[in-house]
Formats: sequence, structure tokens, C-alpha cells
Amino acid sequence: MSHLAPAALAPLKTLFETKRGTLLPLPPKLSRLYGDLRMPPPRPHPHVFSNFVTTLDGVVSLNAKGHASGADISGFSAQDRMVMGLLRAVADVVIIGSGTLGADRQHVWTAEAIFPALAEEYRRLRKALVKCETPLNVIVSGGGEIDLRLPIFASGKVPTLIVTTTAGAKRLSKQRTPDTVEVRAIRHRGNAIPANAILDEVCQVNPGKLILVEGGPRLLGDFYAERLIDEQFLTLAPQIAGRDTGDGRPSLVMGKAFAPRDALWGSLIDMRRGSSHLFLRYSFP
Repeated sequence: MSHLAPAALAPLKTLFETKRGTLLPLPPKLSRLYGDLRMPPPRPHPHVFSNFVTTLDGVVSLNAKGHASGADISGFSAQDRMVMGLLRAVADVVIIGSGTLGADRQHVWTAEAIFPALAEEYRRLRKALVKCETPLNVIVSGGGEIDLRLPIFASGKVPTLIVTTTAGAKRLSKQRTPDTVEVRAIRHRGNAIPANAILDEVCQVNPGKLILVEGGPRLLGDFYAERLIDEQFLTLAPQIAGRDTGDGRPSLVMGKAFAPRDALWGSLIDMRRGSSHLFLRYSFP
């Protein structure tokens, strides 16, 4: 986790920008580092966007003990973490799967947790946007095999929603549930939970309209399969990770196949550069 001072962090260079949406009131330091950030104007249904970092050859996790998080993919890029924090700062909800939680068990999905050096700037932005102090953290776990003693649940730093199955809820009921944690069970065959069902539960708990999906790849694949992702933020890191037979290294989307019969094509709406990293933004109609 980077503690690099904002003054030492180089601003991103905007290469392409469509200037669609409403300009957000970024505090001066964030505006200097990122540039202009626009999001769609309020509408009846949520705006769902995702953020990932990937290598040039499409790997999003090295899937190795101690090296499973996105930090190894980005090369511990401070600029990538700055952008992650910015997107969490504008989000009302952050959704992750239990696998993502397992890869970073001590983490809490807030802006200041990913980039502490800009904590005050992120707080100022949320206040200007009239948002709660932290986004609702949503954990999706079909089996409910989650340790409720982890910081995301036990620290009280964030309100947390666990979306699971009836069997998963039964398993979780054997643990003490902290006051800041709510468990919602969805009746569905097996451990798979449809993405639209997840979104329905989230919207019942939190009325916010900006929902950030941070993964993992199978959860993101479910959201894409149900055409629920409106935008994809993608950091392209200048690394070739490679794959070996059976190493299990995942790509951006897993568990679903779209092309050639049902290909999903996005439109590039924003591109920025930070050193040799590219920060891309695509719209999916």
C-alpha cells in the first residue's frame, strides 16, 4: 500500500476525453492528479461501473500465495491506487466477491484504505457529493464461508452487506454478526447468485445510484452476462505475466464466453497515461 505524498505523484496525462456526463467537484489535489472526472447525471436506475487492472496479456491475478492481488499486476502503481481511491470515493456501493476478499483479508473497500495519502481529499469529495462517509461494502458469497471476524465486518469502519444463499445464511448464522453487518439470503439453486438478484438486494439496502464492481472475474462475468455493466475502467499495466498450464491465472472475465456468437463491444470514452500505464474507460450500451 502506497504512502506516497500527493505532491510527489505525477498527474495523469489526458490523451482522449469525450466529456460526457456531469463534471464532478474534485478537490484541487485530486483535480491536479486525475484531471476532470465526469459521471452520468442521476437517473431512475443505478449506474454500474467496474474497475480492474490487467497486464498486457490479460492477467488480472497471479493466483499465487502472497501475490494474488491487483498490486502485483499494476507493479504497485501509486497512480493506479489513486484512481481506485477516486472511484471508491464517488461510489455509493462497492461490490466484491468472496474470492477478492480472500485475496486481501485485512482490507476494507474505502478510498482512504487504498490510498491513505489522499484520505482527506477523498473525504472532501464525498462530502461535496453529499454521500455517506463510506460506501456500502457488499460481499457476494454463495456458500457463506466467510470469517465475520475480518476487519471489513468487525472493525465497524464500513456498513457491510453480505449477499448469499439460504444455505450460506444458515452457515453464517453460526457466527456472531457485528452490528454493522447485514446478511441477505437469496433463494436460488446451488451457490450461484444471479447478478440482477444481487443488484436488487443492494438497491433495497442502499438507494445510491453509483455502484462499483471490483471483482473478481467470475462475479464480473455474471454482471456482463446479464448486461448490467454500464462502464469499465481498466488500467493496462506494462507487464507480461504469462500463463503456465493449469496455473489458474484469471483474465478480466471468467466463467462466461461471449464471442463470437454474443460478443460484447464497448466504446472508448476516456484514455489517460501515467508513465507507461494506460488508464482506459469504456462504455457498454
